Amino acid sequence: MKTNGKVALITGANRGIGLETARQLGKEGITVIIGSRDAKQGEAAAAKLRSEKISAESIRLDVANEEDRRAAHKYIEQNHGKLDILINNAGVHFESGTHSPESQVYQVSKTPMETWRKTFDTNFFAPIALTQTLLPLIRKSPAGRIVNLSSILGSLTLHSDPSSPIYDFKAPAYDVSKTALNGFTIHLAYELHDTKIKVNSAHPGWVKTEMGGKEAPMEIVEGAKTSVQLALLPDDGPTGGYFHLGQRLPW
Repeated sequence: MKTNGKVALITGANRGIGLETARQLGKEGITVIIGSRDAKQGEAAAAKLRSEKISAESIRLDVANEEDRRAAHKYIEQNHGKLDILINNAGVHFESGTHSPESQVYQVSKTPMETWRKTFDTNFFAPIALTQTLLPLIRKSPAGRIVNLSSILGSLTLHSDPSSPIYDFKAPAYDVSKTALNGFTIHLAYELHDTKIKVNSAHPGWVKTEMGGKEAPMEIVEGAKTSVQLALLPDDGPTGGYFHLGQRLPW
């Protein structure tokens, strides 16, 4: 397995977009670390990548668990000394039962507070906490990259525009958690703008995953491309942006 010395951690990477992101980065010679809540599933995913001649490792990582986050830092520091790429890929969508069969609008007035809290814990607070934990290792990279997996459903501009393609797709807790994550991207990019670290939000697209469903138009291979592009940005690439396949999205 030929490697280029770079190391990437992808959360929620035992399947779906996360696993394909790891695969595509691994094919570029990057050592990929699979973060998975289920240690056995994570190791199985890493073994599959190794069978494809990719340098892959796995760690148990529930992004909402403080002990797991500290353990991830310790593992990376002891085994690699730095982290070049962090992809905050893990995410959840808990909303159900609050919209009519003919509508894709989940009603904000009926979304339980527990749904809001659980969604934000994983989609917003956990990426912040993990990034804060691992940032000292990212600072040791010659050119760190942080990619936050957002969604076009986090765009306030498009949600408020009756002519936009997502105007009639509303999942309040999920959508607002991604809007908040976009805000974190902007603020972290500003804090790091005098460094070589780049921070961006990625919209993977509507992808055929467990979350996206079978009716989604994009294949997983395509869905991983935006994360990979942002993870491999050159020195003169953008930071503090919101992208899908190289195109900027409106906040």
